[in-house]
Amino acid sequence: MDYSNGFPRKRDVSLHELSKRLAEFAQVRGWEQYHSPRNLLLALVGEVGELSEIFQWKGEVAKGLPNWSSDDKEHLEEELSDVLLYLVRLADVCGLDLGQAALTKILKNAKKYPVTTTDHTTTSNRN
Repeated sequence: MDYSNGFPRKRDVSLHELSKRLAEFAQVRGWEQYHSPRNLLLALVGEVGELSEIFQWKGEVAKGLPNWSSDDKEHLEEELSDVLLYLVRLADVCGLDLGQAALTKILKNAKKYPVTTTDHTTTSNRN
């Protein structure tokens, strides 16, 4: 198993584990004082902006990013990770269980948008 970044590669990681590691990361650096919901939200928005810049002038992009270089994919991974980490930290600071909330949202969406025979060709995101 590859441990080059200090963590084993290719294993499932729970939101709970991410939340715990982020809390520890902030605590040992004395950053908890800065991690208010507002500050975390603003940081999250900034990271979403950086993620958006990656796609800004590319037009449509094929699934799997077949024409992207490994450096471009790595940059995308980093920005997606920043967004995820701020989102997980925000949920934790707000005292919310993000995983459970996401599952509940999926169930609500399933009721709101029941499957019909014509839905299989729809490509819009309805969340």
